[in-house]
Parts: sequence; C-alpha cells; structure tokens
Amino acid sequence: MRRLFLAGALLAALLVPTSSAVAAPHHPTGEFAPFADCPLSKAEVTHCLYSRTTSGFLTLGAKTTPIVNPQVLQGGIKFNIADFSSVFFAAEDGNTLPKTPQPVPGGLLGITAPTWWPKLLQDLFNETINNGFTGVNGTMELAGSASSIKINILNMLLEEGTSLSMPVKLKLENPFLGSSCYIGSNSSPIKLNLTTGTTSPPAPNTPISGTVGEMTENEATTFSKITGNKQVDNSFSVPGANGCGGILFSWAVDPFVNSIVGIPSAAGKNTAVLEGELLLGKKEAVIASE
Repeated sequence: MRRLFLAGALLAALLVPTSSAVAAPHHPTGEFAPFADCPLSKAEVTHCLYSRTTSGFLTLGAKTTPIVNPQVLQGGIKFNIADFSSVFFAAEDGNTLPKTPQPVPGGLLGITAPTWWPKLLQDLFNETINNGFTGVNGTMELAGSASSIKINILNMLLEEGTSLSMPVKLKLENPFLGSSCYIGSNSSPIKLNLTTGTTSPPAPNTPISGTVGEMTENEATTFSKITGNKQVDNSFSVPGANGCGGILFSWAVDPFVNSIVGIPSAAGKNTAVLEGELLLGKKEAVIASE
C-alpha cells in the first residue's frame, strides 16, 4: 500500500501542466537549486532530475571499490505517463555524470612487474611503484550518449523491475597506467540494470535487495525528494581492460590489469550497490524559482 500511495502521489505531480522552454543559463533557487544544470531550454523536458549517490560499492571481478565521494547523475526527463518510462536528456553543460574519482583499495601496492614483460617495461613499472605512485582511482563514466539512460519511476516506487538502466565504463587512473586505461568502452560497456527490488542473478551470486526509500513532496507537488534510496544489480558482466599503458604497452598492461582485477568477469560475479537520494522537480516550477 505504501508503494501504491507513493506511485499515486508522484503521478499527481507529473500531471501538473508544463511551461514552454526558456534559454540558458539557469539559476534556480531554494529547493530547486540542485537543478542548475537541468536542460530547461529543451522543449521536450517536463521534469528535472538530480540523483546523488553517497555510499555503496562497485565490485568488478575480484576488486571492490566503495563509493566514498558523492557521485551525481543529473539531467532532464520527458515522462510517458502511460507507463512511467522516460526519455532522458543530457545536463545543460553536458556534465550528466560528473567525473568523480573513487580510490581503489590496495591500488598497485605490493605488486611487481611480470617477468614476461620486456625489461624496459618492467623497469618503468617498478620505478613508478618504488617512487610511491601506487594509488589507483576508479572513475565511472557514461559509455555513450545521455539518451542511453533509462529511468522508470513506477518500477522504482513499486520496487520491481529495472528502475535505472545505463551503460558505463570505469577509468583507472595511475601514473603508470596512463590516461586511457578503461574497463569497458562505448562499444563494449558495463550495462547496469539497477532495481530497488530484489535481483535474480545467475550463479554464483545470490539475490540482493534494494529499496525505494522515503518520498516527500512540497505542498504544490512540484518537487519530490526520495531519501534512503538503494538501487542494486548483480546480474551484469564485465569486459576486459583496454588502453592501459598507452598505445605502446597496452598489449602487455591490459592483461596485467585483467589479472589484478579478475576480468573479464561473467554475469553473476559482479555487483553494484548505489545508495543515496533522488530529487525530481517540475520544469515550470524550476523556472519560476529563478
């Protein structure tokens, strides 16, 4: 009953009429301030979305990276009232999924270069590690356009089905790994299909559960806030690394990264848990607050 009440309340908010487009830049205020990058100039947009993940983790193969730095997802939405599906629009400045590095526990600490590498590459790696550059950051990036993001608010509220779907790739950053070391790519992404319900993963993973959390609205039903939101997925596969060590050495460093992380990793051996809050604002109310 709580889920149905939340769905009904949100449906009422979505039916509030929408105003015409306005030009950038935008400076919403008050409770609407987080929607500063909402693409209000897009005529199709009916709502602004701002999601902030403050905890959780991402397990790829044998490596688990906790979320310690808040990760934002923001943009505009055109809702289909018939089934609560949506079309997603990129943030006004294109910063839909801001790059937020997360420290990878352990990094390259205690690891030495493989003996099968060329001596030049072994010396380069070991010298880098000996100089103290052992830390590795992992940064989640969108693998494709913002239109590849799919959000279903009804599924989120009812805690069933996919609530958020998006293709991502993980950039690994370290002086030795170079500037183009990725797990996943635009052509071979990590496909997350997150749910607030219970997953049905292949073995050896066991089901895990998310939760919609608690939703509150303002008096005019033009602003909704969901706190304690937990979205999960442990049914996705992970491709191998690419571009690590740069053009000259990726043939050697990519397999090295794969062996450390434990990838490629089949579906059922990886987990994503994203916890935080989600804000939804009616477009005309966001405009009116400026």
